[in-house]
Amino acid sequence: MIYLDNAATTIQKPQAVIDAVASAMCSMGNAGRGVNDASLGAARVIYETREKLNRLFHGENPKQIAFTSNSTESLNIAIKGTLAPGDHVITTALEHNSVLRSLYELEETGVKLTIIDSDRQGRIHYADFQREIRENTKAIVCTHGSNLTGNLVDLRQVGRIAAERELLFIVDASQTAGVFPIDVQEMKIDILCFTGHKGLLGPQGTGGLYVRPGLTVRPLKSGGSGVQTYSKSHPSEMPTALEAGTLNGHGIAGLGAAADYLLETGIDTVRAREQELMWRFYEGVKDIPGVIIYGDFTSRERCPIVTLNIRDYDSSEVSDELLITYNISTRSGGHCAPLAHRALGTAEQGAVRFSFSHYNTEKEVDTAIRAVEELALEE
Repeated sequence: MIYLDNAATTIQKPQAVIDAVASAMCSMGNAGRGVNDASLGAARVIYETREKLNRLFHGENPKQIAFTSNSTESLNIAIKGTLAPGDHVITTALEHNSVLRSLYELEETGVKLTIIDSDRQGRIHYADFQREIRENTKAIVCTHGSNLTGNLVDLRQVGRIAAERELLFIVDASQTAGVFPIDVQEMKIDILCFTGHKGLLGPQGTGGLYVRPGLTVRPLKSGGSGVQTYSKSHPSEMPTALEAGTLNGHGIAGLGAAADYLLETGIDTVRAREQELMWRFYEGVKDIPGVIIYGDFTSRERCPIVTLNIRDYDSSEVSDELLITYNISTRSGGHCAPLAHRALGTAEQGAVRFSFSHYNTEKEVDTAIRAVEELALEE
């Protein structure tokens, strides 16, 4: 199979990640639940992974990273743990349902919501953030990179706006963590939400959030923590405050190995390769009659994603044909980004997303180009 669905999950992982998970399955106990070697070893691996991620994101303290099962959980914690009835929040039409549905739920409780529109190329205008700020505005929540078009959001610019108005800045880095440089301090990010199974090259079921020191986030869950057992309240210190229950230590061990790989290889090297393959595909399909490509390709810096349609063909049928005839795996439909599809005019048709990994090859990309060309020529 030619796997071009890496924006959903990276299927090919460094061998060290696989080895780390296998080793943890055989040796890891429950961190913070004992003084035996298995428990202490688990705690050590988990803390070391916090340190590595803190290095990747240029955080102030590894203890400010709390682990979750994915970015959906992270975003739910960040959004529901900081907003209250009467608050106003600004987000964008580029967002994933992990953001939108969380905000819609809060809207029903009295949180006021403004959604910044995007144009037909999936671009937002930063002046709109300034224009929509009110007296009761509490936060800006936005993605770093669109999972539909691959367009990047300028986090420095949005972070500057948020900081100047003393607003919380919550970022969804699902598509960019491990691929693009993220500096939470320089970008004025208060909460960074990430998942482990995409660009970070870790196992599914891993993720987390970085919370700026001094910021309190109400926990989504409470329960066992391994400390303060006799207290009626869940511990308030990070990272325990947001980590009720047993962590996915086996997955975190794999995520730690993935972070090692990225730190040693260099995310710039990984990103350059992925963008090289993405641009090769884009240049190969952009002039094929009947092919419609979505997103802003005026900037070289973008997520390694090319989303397209072929004439008025249903996107699911195109994706199925790519798999059945050419053994190419893509993603069709709505991509959990309903407002972005409405902005692009593809709410009914959906779209076919090709997303690239540095493990892909030029031969695979050329095969995908040929497949799109042949499907476009069919009557």
